Amino acid sequence: MKRFIIAAFLLLSLPFAAVAADGSKFGSVDVQKVLLSSDAGKEAKDQLSARAGKLEADKGAKEEELKKLKAELEKQGSVLSESARANKERDYQQRLKEYQRFLKDAQEELQAKNDEFTGKLVEEIVKITQEYGRRNGYTAIFVKNEMMVYLDEKADVTDEVLKAFNAARKK
Repeated sequence: MKRFIIAAFLLLSLPFAAVAADGSKFGSVDVQKVLLSSDAGKEAKDQLSARAGKLEADKGAKEEELKKLKAELEKQGSVLSESARANKERDYQQRLKEYQRFLKDAQEELQAKNDEFTGKLVEEIVKITQEYGRRNGYTAIFVKNEMMVYLDEKADVTDEVLKAFNAARKK
């Protein structure tokens, strides 16, 4: 499979090699770096961290409540009537389910917010990169990733895109 991917990559890169021979400009941008280093990316991270902190505080309060209920149940379990003990056990189980549901919902909420922020920012980064490429005469700008076998450092336009992205967001 790996050989197939390499062969396909080499075949697909042949037209680019022919184009590059005529003096075309190629570049790459590290979208992840722009995302994490940009003002907007840091802002989104701060918003997510604040929400995660609030959810963590809620989680702590719910855990304390569960611990108290469990301690009461263990402490009073032998002196309570069968029906009273069953009611306390049912109450504890219900609250445990609510806690587990809360954890699942909180995780899904944070993931959805992260995806939302990331999607919007990546869209904007792509637009800025396209504008940068047009203004500066690039034939193509690729997303820098681990599949790139070699890339001349001079072709990396990440810092320029980051500056343009931050400037565009301030307007």
